[in-house]
Amino acid sequence: MEIYNTLSRKKENFPSPDEQKKIRLFVCGPTVYDDAHVGHARTYLFFDFFASYLRSLGYAVNYLQNITDIDDKIIARAAERNMAPADLAQQFLDSYKDDMRALGVDAVTTYAPATDFISQIAAQVERLIDKGFAYKIDGDGWYFDIAKDEDYGKLSGRTAAQAEDGVSRIDDSDAKRNRGDFCLWKFSKPNEPVWQTSLGPGRPGWHIEDTAISEYYFGPQYDVHGGADDLKFPHHEAELAQQESASGLKPFVRWWMHTGFLLVNGKKMAKSAGNFVTIKEFLRTQPPEVLRWIMLAHHYRSPVDFSEALVAQARAALGNLYERFAILSDGGIADDGPDVEVWRDRFHASLGDDLNTPQALAVVFDLLKTEGLSPSGKRRLILEFDAVLKLGIAAHAADMQDIPPEISEKLKRYEQFRIDKQFVQSDALRKEIESLGYEVRDTAEGSRVAKKAL
Repeated sequence: MEIYNTLSRKKENFPSPDEQKKIRLFVCGPTVYDDAHVGHARTYLFFDFFASYLRSLGYAVNYLQNITDIDDKIIARAAERNMAPADLAQQFLDSYKDDMRALGVDAVTTYAPATDFISQIAAQVERLIDKGFAYKIDGDGWYFDIAKDEDYGKLSGRTAAQAEDGVSRIDDSDAKRNRGDFCLWKFSKPNEPVWQTSLGPGRPGWHIEDTAISEYYFGPQYDVHGGADDLKFPHHEAELAQQESASGLKPFVRWWMHTGFLLVNGKKMAKSAGNFVTIKEFLRTQPPEVLRWIMLAHHYRSPVDFSEALVAQARAALGNLYERFAILSDGGIADDGPDVEVWRDRFHASLGDDLNTPQALAVVFDLLKTEGLSPSGKRRLILEFDAVLKLGIAAHAADMQDIPPEISEKLKRYEQFRIDKQFVQSDALRKEIESLGYEVRDTAEGSRVAKKAL
């Protein structure tokens, strides 16, 4: 398997299970101040697929995701609602987990809220201070000095002089040594949450929580770090600088993986633009498999332009998939010889090329059309592939095959009309069946009826 590494800017051979059976995967989780949106879903659905696929290949994957539960945005939103920041964060953390369950995202091993790791965060900042990478601004906080890290910018390709466009509110201070320096520990203002540590009363900066949490679970070096492309700079660049400076060990992470941007009708998603779509809003009108299909039908590093037309295309493609699968007869497990391995190899070869999920989906459709395998052989392989894709093929196909007696009786009459060459009557009965939410398919083995897929 080859996977693109953002750090090296090329595909690299990923260890096989024979070389390394344990994979430590860290993915940046959300800042819990609002409901998760479809942009979040793009990233978390992909890494859910990635972890599930690795496990199917024999890897033992420890999938860790942090939760930013203290942040300027959380404090501001809590003040607007007259709530404690911790209560607001818990409300939206619960909401996020509900969304992930609804989407079938179940590959995460551990969710780690930042406020559960204050002592680890403070200890990592202290190490950076001791090694000369951090300095104090009185009345403000402790900052990382990017000029002290000669490798700063190697992930994103930006130099220290280009770092100023990645400054967040918590990092914005006129007293910084360099414009791109970022806050490690922020001294709390009145009426803000505060933790008493050796650093002074305050709260964590955004970037430090991730490395303190990952070091606690994985040590100073691990295998894969994932997240959305917009986190590459400054967030992931800061993480890399912090951890390698604190530990003195390189590389901090062997593979950096980033999912492409999700746009809505060609524009960046924003509430002010009126194109902000939460996961909950999407799931009110669409099955979760539609969103998963959209993400899998695009390569994970490519952008996705989310629109009503794209949703309609996804529904149609899924409906076609479910219908084709539903009409496959299940005659038990057939021995289709080497052809089974040929199709299995094609599927895994697609995913082995930097997780090319669009090509893997094309393999599934080609498999449905081939005449080289028995129907039961096709079923067996497709269900095997869907254990990783998680498109709910078997469940949806079963729903389609749950035919009421009155529909079955109409189908018998329809077939008899066709046998008797009474095509006007058969066409009328076909339309009647379709008006009731079912579709008729004429096959070499006879006519079949199925519930309309989606």
